[in-house]
Amino acid sequence: MSTITTSSPAAAAVRPLHGILLVLGAGILWGTTGTAQSFSDGSLSPYWVGALRLGIASLFFLAYAGATNGLPHLSRQLAALNWRHALWAGACVATYNLTFFAGVKATGVAVGTALTIGSGPIWAGLLQLIGGARPGLGWWTGTLLAVGGGVLLVFGRGDALQADLVGIAFCLTSGLTYAVYTLLNKKLVQHSEPAASTLAVFTVGALLALPAAAFWAGSLQITATGWMVVSFLGIASTGIAYLLFSTGLRSISAATGVSLALMEPVTAFLLALAVVGERPGALAYAGLTALLAGLAIVIRAETRQ
Repeated sequence: MSTITTSSPAAAAVRPLHGILLVLGAGILWGTTGTAQSFSDGSLSPYWVGALRLGIASLFFLAYAGATNGLPHLSRQLAALNWRHALWAGACVATYNLTFFAGVKATGVAVGTALTIGSGPIWAGLLQLIGGARPGLGWWTGTLLAVGGGVLLVFGRGDALQADLVGIAFCLTSGLTYAVYTLLNKKLVQHSEPAASTLAVFTVGALLALPAAAFWAGSLQITATGWMVVSFLGIASTGIAYLLFSTGLRSISAATGVSLALMEPVTAFLLALAVVGERPGALAYAGLTALLAGLAIVIRAETRQ
């Protein structure tokens, strides 16, 4: 006589909850980017910032994967990787970085950040619909609430607003390519170790972004302070963050992963209060409340699937 066992709802939620926590951790690290850049002397072009952090992240992934799995095992993992997905994902990473900085330069920090972080989750949901997956009503409700809160949070910090059609197109492209990267990354980490897949993707991204930065910004001119800033960005807010993100994607949907990345503006806002000394208005606090409420709805929807 066989015994049939069933999992309780609490037990079933453990695995997605683990992925959720990892992605939220990635969002927290991403949120340190702006504060870290505030310590720069401003001499380094933002295009070089984006490209260098990809290059440094690639070296981090190589060191981490080699130390944890050994180079022979890493070589086998890379040989077995779906390189078509990896190449496209790397192209998306390079495009995301370069178009984001170009968009922010043209539209300003407030508009550029709001458009990029706001469009990413919506792009992800639409792409999953096109691909046959249907994010539920809970995901859409939570995501739209979080996106709206994120927009209010960014605008409520009092940055100057400026509109530029080319810059807006850059920012929307940045959000789209980030969503496509996440969908491709989800496929990669389902069949390979996150350390190997991130190494491949970010190496491709760096090889594309570095020549593009040289073309758009000229030769590299960087100070010791600049190297300290981009090293932090490359190792912490890119390397460790994307390793957490990729590992978390193994147990949650790609659309949820993009939505939970909205933890980034929450962290940036709190650091601006504590470190930079910003004093935002009531609109920003209303946005923060809406964003956190939206993330809570998204998390509930993911764990109940």
